[in-house]
Amino acid sequence: MPMAHPTRRDLAAAAIAGLAGLAAPTILRAQPMVLRFSHVVAPDTPKGRGALRFAELAARYSDGAVTVQIYPNSTLYKDKEELEALQLGAVQVLAPSLAKFGPLGLSEFEMFDLPYIFSGEADLRRITEGEIGTDLLAKLDTKGIRGLAFWDNGFKLISANRPLHRPGDCRGLKMRIQSSRIIEAQMAALGAVPQITGFSEAYQALATGFADGTENPPSNMYTQRMHEVQRHATLSHHGYLGYALIVNATFWDGLPAALRDGLDRAVAEATAYANSTAAEDNAAALAAMRAAGTTQFHDPTPEERAEWLAVLRPVQDQMAGRVGERLLGRVRDLLGQG
Repeated sequence: MPMAHPTRRDLAAAAIAGLAGLAAPTILRAQPMVLRFSHVVAPDTPKGRGALRFAELAARYSDGAVTVQIYPNSTLYKDKEELEALQLGAVQVLAPSLAKFGPLGLSEFEMFDLPYIFSGEADLRRITEGEIGTDLLAKLDTKGIRGLAFWDNGFKLISANRPLHRPGDCRGLKMRIQSSRIIEAQMAALGAVPQITGFSEAYQALATGFADGTENPPSNMYTQRMHEVQRHATLSHHGYLGYALIVNATFWDGLPAALRDGLDRAVAEATAYANSTAAEDNAAALAAMRAAGTTQFHDPTPEERAEWLAVLRPVQDQMAGRVGERLLGRVRDLLGQG
């Protein structure tokens, strides 16, 4: 059964029970060590597939000493609960969207939310697989979190119940977003009204009219059935959605070296798999939604795309203080935007 808004006391109790079961792990233990992996999306998304692959590889490379239990679709914790649960040890593995680290005081991760900061996947990889990505993951250590890898979910479209061919078409719309100061500023630049809503409540918000529209990669839109309640969508590719694969640092550091080596190998291979499948999953989801016929998809003309760029790119400079001017400068220099 889904856990309904656990209190800090609930999380602490779960942590104590969980840590008791995880104490003094050894590869030769009679019972497998259980790692709980909570996430908020469907199993048949890039993150969901990556989690399943990690579970498979963790069992293989630990010779059965580790079992990864996966809880998709917010069945264990919701957006606002899972990071605290990880810090308390009530869950061992997460892959939250990068904007989720802002409320922890690590607003540098919101750099990934900046509109049109990446021109495509090659730009993204230069950040996540390079020195900047390594530096960002290291910052999580200060919060008792170990950052293991970046997982991809691709670039976003924007949807509503009216055509959104130009930025001005968004004016006055209530747009469901995840919690992110950058995305709030983006919606303000479009003249829209941001409605911060948990991912598990997004469909209901759209279906009931609490929100008029939203933004998401196609895989999330399709697996959450948002296309059933959104009549129009524009393939704007204005923003990026990615995740960080993270673990409780105390738990991870307490593992025997041989066991952690096997799990490190599982992380590396699951990451390569998750990132390689993102484009394929999004293309398949888009094709399925087009075939369903409930949403009309619009490919912007060059002139329309120029308008989206002109309205949204200034948000980068506007929010430079939020993500850090030095970090933004490093990103722009690396991507040839300086």
